[in-house]
Amino acid sequence: MDRILYTASNGAARILEQQSIIANNMANVATTGFRAQLAQYRSVPVVPEAGELPTRVSTVAATPGSDMSQGAMVDTGHALDAAIAGPGWFAVQTPQGEAYTRAGEFAVNQQNQLVTQGGWPVLSAGGQPIEVPDRGSLTFASDGQISALGAGDNPRDVQLLAQFKLVNPPAAQMQRGDDGLFRMANGQPPAQPDPAVKIAPGFVEKSNVNPAQTMVAMIANARQFELQMQVVKNASSNEDRGNSILSVQN
Repeated sequence: MDRILYTASNGAARILEQQSIIANNMANVATTGFRAQLAQYRSVPVVPEAGELPTRVSTVAATPGSDMSQGAMVDTGHALDAAIAGPGWFAVQTPQGEAYTRAGEFAVNQQNQLVTQGGWPVLSAGGQPIEVPDRGSLTFASDGQISALGAGDNPRDVQLLAQFKLVNPPAAQMQRGDDGLFRMANGQPPAQPDPAVKIAPGFVEKSNVNPAQTMVAMIANARQFELQMQVVKNASSNEDRGNSILSVQN
């Protein structure tokens, strides 16, 4: 069998992998704080056997990453919304340990804890869940300080609850999880708070996925896949012709 079948099918497999990542990005165009996932593959020459010419090139998946550029900031005016202004992350607690997110659409759960829309407790600078007074109203400061005013309290009795744990580890030290959250890679300890990270109260950061570019990439990938399948079809056709010629000669 012509080895072009293997190289073409390998290329088609890489394209399908990339297409699934592009489709996931497209599905998260409206997800708050989402970071577009990057998929890359590179060509690798196939080492020929003795007497053969180096005419085959295979493909392998390169190390995937994420686009860390800032998404659009939208003013919601909601008291429990906050966006990271510039680089940085909110820290949250998950069953798999501490994780990081840019999604600042917070809520208060039945245990009076400040949580994300996914239900994960938001962590304070001390690494603990943030407790909210019953029916209390919260105010966020740009440095991450959280103040609360209890129901019926005098406005002068505002109390300082905690401070968001805001971190900014190097992107190379973080990895994306299947749940969309980021964590420290290779079992590294949790990131330390970074006082340089600031937030924008009353804002949320939208996904940084560009819908137009993503749609173009999806169409281009589909066409590339069709070309790979055409190569497989042509190789099979050429093999059939070659076999028919040999049959006639015999």
